[in-house]
Amino acid sequence: MATSARRGPYFCGIDAAMDVVAGKWKSLILWELDHYGVRRFAELRRGLPGVSEKMLIQHLREMEEDGLVHREVYREVPPKVEYSLTEHGVSLNAALASLGVWGTERIRRIGAEKVSAERVSADVAETPQS
Repeated sequence: MATSARRGPYFCGIDAAMDVVAGKWKSLILWELDHYGVRRFAELRRGLPGVSEKMLIQHLREMEEDGLVHREVYREVPPKVEYSLTEHGVSLNAALASLGVWGTERIRRIGAEKVSAERVSADVAETPQS
């Protein structure tokens, strides 16, 4: 496994934490794995409408390097790979819970729409591909 380039120096703990969760999809990957448990790649991709295969692979690799995600490869045909949260990933998700509460309050305060992943998946599926 390659070593992560993200090793500091950091100004504070928030700086170090944000280094690990930086990226549009990482917090959503954490949520998806926490909410649903073990997921195969295709299940993760369906649960994160709009993420490209390349970006999902990149984020999963970084999260594995950072010790947040465990990748289990089953040697069978066709190959089977499952992703799950490590204890470190579970603890990060717990730390982000209060941020989620803050975000939910912000949605309410500004009157923003909150959509379900299922609805977004349906909208993406209906959008014609170019």
